[in-house]
Amino acid sequence: MVLTVLLAVWPTTALGQSLRGSTRSLDLQNRVARQHDFTYIDTAERVRYFASRGWLVRVRPNRDFQLHAVSFPYARPEVALFLERLGRQYRAACGEQLVVTSLTRPTTRQPRNASSRSVHPTGMAVDLRYSRNRTCRRWLEDVLLSLESAGVLEATRERYPAHYHVAVFPRQYAAYVERLRSRTADRMAQVAYRVRPGDSLWTIARKHGTTVERLRQVNGLRGSRIYAGQVLEVPTGSR
Repeated sequence: MVLTVLLAVWPTTALGQSLRGSTRSLDLQNRVARQHDFTYIDTAERVRYFASRGWLVRVRPNRDFQLHAVSFPYARPEVALFLERLGRQYRAACGEQLVVTSLTRPTTRQPRNASSRSVHPTGMAVDLRYSRNRTCRRWLEDVLLSLESAGVLEATRERYPAHYHVAVFPRQYAAYVERLRSRTADRMAQVAYRVRPGDSLWTIARKHGTTVERLRQVNGLRGSRIYAGQVLEVPTGSR
């Protein structure tokens, strides 16, 4: 049920967007890192220090996603949240685990083909394996592009080796998730009510602890006229 709600609010792939990567994308990733005042961690010891201070958290695999050859299984808390949510939805949609191939990488431990401007050393990036299943790839790419369109991450499809590089924007992603949770909570807090003879919006609102204005808003009513047998969605406890 929750999965359906989350996917419903994600728009379809935005026109003109791609996962090709660009200088503009790198500029944006580094600008966000600076806005968050993130340090570009240089050594393994510093990774462990950041983890001890709670600035990075350990990412632990579960039934929905696995870590493959990840040297430093640490990331910003929002990246861990991103993986938990994406992994759960990916497995439900595709029937396979999401595979994480890289998280935080110190500047002194970057692979030879890594960009000198990579944000992996900040802990805000994650690499995801390129699935052999075409349907799973399409699902994942659509979701990444939708989230990119929402302004909460930047994603690039890399070729050597084939994987997806995802830079999660911590504050923006956390705010996005909070909005989704609020919408889900609003839906779960509504009950269906069949109007009885003698009912009015005022009596229904009073009975359910809400307001007439909220009833109008939820049901798309312009006025106060209702009729017996009509079914209204009634938010509860929102006074």
